[in-house]
Parts: sequence; C-alpha cells; structure tokens
Amino acid sequence: MRLILSIILFIVGFSSYAQNRDINLLKKINGTYTENGGKFFRFVTNTDTPVALGLPTGLIAIGLVKKNNQLVFNGLESLSSQAISGVITLSLKLGIQRERPFVTYPNDIQKQTTAGSYSFPSGHTSMAFATATSISLEYPKWYVIAPAYLWATGVGFSRMYLGVHYPSDVLTGALIGAGSSFFAHYALKKIKEKWLKKEKL
Repeated sequence: MRLILSIILFIVGFSSYAQNRDINLLKKINGTYTENGGKFFRFVTNTDTPVALGLPTGLIAIGLVKKNNQLVFNGLESLSSQAISGVITLSLKLGIQRERPFVTYPNDIQKQTTAGSYSFPSGHTSMAFATATSISLEYPKWYVIAPAYLWATGVGFSRMYLGVHYPSDVLTGALIGAGSSFFAHYALKKIKEKWLKKEKL
C-alpha cells in the first residue's frame, strides 16, 4: 500500500511538471470524438457504477440464497476495496482540487458527458479498476481477468474521450483502484480463511 501511495505522490508531482504533455495527449484523444463514438463511450462510462456495485451485491445475494459463504465473502471483499478506493479518491480530489480539463482549457477540450467535482484522480476509473482487480483476484481465470480489465480500461479511456479527465487522472485512478483491491484482498485473507473454516465444521 505504501508503494501505491508513493507512486501516486510521484504522479501528482510529475503531472504538474508534465502538464503540457498531459493536455496534449488529451487533446488528441478528445479530438477524435464522433457522434457514434460519443454514444458508445457514454454507455461504457455509465456502466461503471451499476457494474461496480451490482457485481458484489449479486455475489452476496446469490451466496445468501445458496448459503455459500465463499460468495458472500467475495462480495464483501469487493465492496471493501470500493470503500477504500473511494476514500482515497475523494481525499485526493478535495486535497488537490484540480479543475476539469474542459474548465481549464475551454477552447481545446469539449465536455461530452456530465462531470462531478474536481478532476484528480478519476473516480470512475478507480472504481472500475477496483472492481476488475478484486474479481480477478477472487477468480483468477483468463476468461474473468481479460474482460474485467478490458471493461475497466474502456471506462478509463471513456473519461478522456469525453473530455472530463486528463490522462494522469485516469492513470492515478487505475493505480488507486488496483492497489485498494490488493490491499483489501490480502488484509482480509486471514479473516476469510477463519470464516470458511467455520463453515466446514
């Protein structure tokens, strides 16, 4: 977890130094906007919360119905990673208060979807990568990992394509989400083992 925080702090400092590269890359991505592309990536970006909250909630519900503690715990672990990710993301947003790119560069960046408060880091991306990493750690199969990270990457890209986040916002959000899931997975490992051991007795 310390490594993830160190990387985040480095990116914060580096993003200030590399602001020109950040905005130039965003201009290229946002500049490729088309009407059909906008519809597709608005759909992708809007799947973030339903998938991130619906997946663990579904695991818990199915686990309770089937009396399967493994499923219940997997759902709770995923929600825990979301909570950790959310706290870190919100703290950085309020602490750094980076304006959205379409606010700072209104003549260069076109806002194509709704956006909340501050820009850094991307909350959508941190939530998506927390979900993808959590489910990949719980079910380490290629047919789970590949679509999970493809979806999370799509969410991250959509935030830039739609003009509401810088690349550094998205990169940091991905690190926060993935790091939060690794932390939750290994921090809860012993609790999970004890819980599942009781189920077998």
